[in-house]
Amino acid sequence: MEDQIVSRATAAFLGLALGDALGATTEFMTPAEIRVKHKLHRKIIGGGWLRLKPGQVTDDTEMSLALARAIIQTDGWNLRQIADNFVAWMRGKPIDIGSTVRKGIRMYMNNGTLEVPVNEWDAGNGAAMRMAPVALVTLGDEQQLRRCTLEQAHLTHHHALSDAGCLCVGKMVQAAILGADRFALHALTRELTTEYPTFRFNHYKGYASGYIVDTLQTVFNYIFTTGSFEECLIGVVNQGGDADTTGAIAGMIAGALYGHEQLPRAWLKSLDGHVKKEIEALTPQLLHLSALH
Repeated sequence: MEDQIVSRATAAFLGLALGDALGATTEFMTPAEIRVKHKLHRKIIGGGWLRLKPGQVTDDTEMSLALARAIIQTDGWNLRQIADNFVAWMRGKPIDIGSTVRKGIRMYMNNGTLEVPVNEWDAGNGAAMRMAPVALVTLGDEQQLRRCTLEQAHLTHHHALSDAGCLCVGKMVQAAILGADRFALHALTRELTTEYPTFRFNHYKGYASGYIVDTLQTVFNYIFTTGSFEECLIGVVNQGGDADTTGAIAGMIAGALYGHEQLPRAWLKSLDGHVKKEIEALTPQLLHLSALH
């Protein structure tokens, strides 16, 4: 497989972890509070409400890794293995876990169900944050991307807006890995906003909550108004709110768009070494299982 694809795919997965580690510091803060405390938050320093060590990641990266491991363990897509890995992750008492995610995993533990019922309150960003490994293993197969995206999403989130957001993120990551420019990525967001106008972001209002619409409006605004990976991620996490997840989703798209050479060296150096190493090992294995191989 082409080196460039492996490099961009690795940058997407590492971008997720970098955005998570950077954003965790400002999670649940307002932009004004961030300005008072950090002026401009631009370094991976840990802290935040979770009191993280510098470079430590949260549930966004941990669930993505659990999902990626499940794919490698079964040499392909096996939803039950993914669910089992999520159970093992939750039993390991993670530093953070969203209530919708916890509820979905508990439902699987209690009755083995692999799909939570449709719920109008499940329009959170918790399924979109773990899209990087899904995008990698289904690279080159749009039907497979759709099927796997919805299956993994419905383990915990079952809502039309969550589904649409996850699919759009997956398509953008894949397109960028294959060399799409910003205009091609913008066209994908237009497909989303045509079908679901609520996602429109041309008059960005600055909301960055855990609601999938707020999350993606924040991500899209900074993807298309900045010129580098670093500038994009700094913009996103300084909006506060659900900053680890907005950071993770922006990181996976911007990582694929700008490539590995644009990931800030200081951030990579600060990132948890075990996480970095595992992402670098898992990425080529995921691509090896994709239709492009």
